[in-house]
Amino acid sequence: MTMNATIETAPDAVSQRLTFVLAAACGMIAANIYYAQPLIAPISTALGLSHAASGLIVTMTQIGYGTGLLLIVPLGDLVENRILICSVITLGAAALLAAAFATHATPFLIAALFIGLGSVAVQIIIPYAAHLAPEAIRGRVVGNVSTGLMLGIMLARPVSSFVTSALSWHAVFFASAALMIVLTAVLWMTLPIRRPVTRMHYGELLLSMPHLVRATPLLRRRALYQASLFGCFTLFWTVAPLQLADAFGFTQRGIALFALAGVAGVFAAPIAGRLADRGHSRVATLVAMLLAAGGFLVTYIGAPGSMLNLVGLVVAAIAIDVGVQGNVVLGFRAIFALGHEHRSRLNGLYMATFFTAGAAGSAIGAWAFAQGGWTLASAIGLALPVIGLLYAAME
Repeated sequence: MTMNATIETAPDAVSQRLTFVLAAACGMIAANIYYAQPLIAPISTALGLSHAASGLIVTMTQIGYGTGLLLIVPLGDLVENRILICSVITLGAAALLAAAFATHATPFLIAALFIGLGSVAVQIIIPYAAHLAPEAIRGRVVGNVSTGLMLGIMLARPVSSFVTSALSWHAVFFASAALMIVLTAVLWMTLPIRRPVTRMHYGELLLSMPHLVRATPLLRRRALYQASLFGCFTLFWTVAPLQLADAFGFTQRGIALFALAGVAGVFAAPIAGRLADRGHSRVATLVAMLLAAGGFLVTYIGAPGSMLNLVGLVVAAIAIDVGVQGNVVLGFRAIFALGHEHRSRLNGLYMATFFTAGAAGSAIGAWAFAQGGWTLASAIGLALPVIGLLYAAME
């Protein structure tokens, strides 16, 4: 029995096996948000979308995800967690199937919206893992689970590019739908039951969230730290493929291979979790911001299009990803220590804040690249972690 919930489970609730299952689930689900990003051209051509409207392919998924963060994720403080997780994944599987069968723009865009909604199961799983973990190793467990999340994000783009080049973009959504169906069955048989004990109604749950923002300065601070880093992360990964195609003549497959460089950043999550458990969150946060800022600086080494400059871009991809992925775990560890009874709502607010910054970073990056090329876009990307560092210095 905990202060806020009953957990029906064996003593090894947070075993290595369960941690692995939760990490794998996070990666598979999170990938659904990013599969379409490198496929905008073939999907928009097949569905008859104009060049101006093709951005909706990604935007609708982002809208669905952002909506789910605020309206579905808080239910983790109210509804039995295993049922909630499996139900949300099932919604995502149905949406993926609808996208796979779509032959016109409107059905696909509606499906994309619900793919985003179904993908917020990730943000129910992470606080669920924190509930199962003892305080002494909570950062480590959350870091390990987040490793799966970040691995899914980074592998989604190259995987969808390779599958599309070998088969078709429809195959990407069919395969992911099948994977979600299998995953739902595995989680239903594996996850311990966790029943939150609360007398709040759903409306009261949502209305309590603005109060949590006002009353929780640590939440605001950690959310803004991550917003500065996630904004530069999405800016980099929006603009880097454009720079690779423009200055280096990379094809879609070459860009997919470049994206694999960022996968090295997943190792930051468990390390950050351990540092947080040992009380080193502040120093680790500053290092994360310095890495992200330094990543943009090394992209100025060498002439554009040179091998030295390409090496700089690869180093930047690794450094920025390490900083961003390490810092998000530091934030999870900090806000999950604030209280059991509102952990899901805190997570929804935390994620919604920096996800909004990420969406803005992507849009600003594309605009800046069109206006001033890599010089302007990277300057804005560099400014974001610097602003985060200045804010952290006032802590």
